Amino acid sequence: MVRMAKVRDAVHWDAKYAATDRLWSATPNVTVAEVVEPLPAGRALDVGAGEGRHAVWLAARGWRVTAVDFSPVGIERGRAGAVETGADVDWVVADVLDWAPRPGTVFDLVLVAFIHLPDDVLARARRWLAPGGRLVVVGHDLRNLTDGVGGPKNPALLHTEDEHRRTAEGLAVERLGEVLRETPEGTAIDRVLVARAPEEP
Repeated sequence: MVRMAKVRDAVHWDAKYAATDRLWSATPNVTVAEVVEPLPAGRALDVGAGEGRHAVWLAARGWRVTAVDFSPVGIERGRAGAVETGADVDWVVADVLDWAPRPGTVFDLVLVAFIHLPDDVLARARRWLAPGGRLVVVGHDLRNLTDGVGGPKNPALLHTEDEHRRTAEGLAVERLGEVLRETPEGTAIDRVLVARAPEEP
């Protein structure tokens, strides 16, 4: 899933979610799981949470999670999944283009998984990191358009190294590169960024 976060698309995504029992897998993306599993649990923000698969997974591992998405149907789907697993998540229906956490709230993890956000939103997300907190961005790589399978066909919705370097400005890059993901249709090419905020002096 890659989505541009726009209020006018919320109705479209509500319809997509309502048309099926589950649009996406209930399990986390393999790269997200690989990156996050070794981290100590803290406060996490799932940006563009969709049906909540990452939010529920994080909460089940002891994270205090805020999940934000503009689709009420997606958020309700996530809330139902959390109830089934006993996970405690703060669900927020809002457009991440203009949403912000309460003043003073910071996160040990800001997760941006398969949603394409403008640079200004990602710049704000950097400011929401606690000292030593990590920004994790995972999405379809631009090369997936020609050499991979699945994903959007609009190049504007795909990730590039230059884009991720801009996103990581002021942070310490811990991981940046392509990830090959096997699917029933073939190999998808994703891109991952893991960047860490400076520790307090």
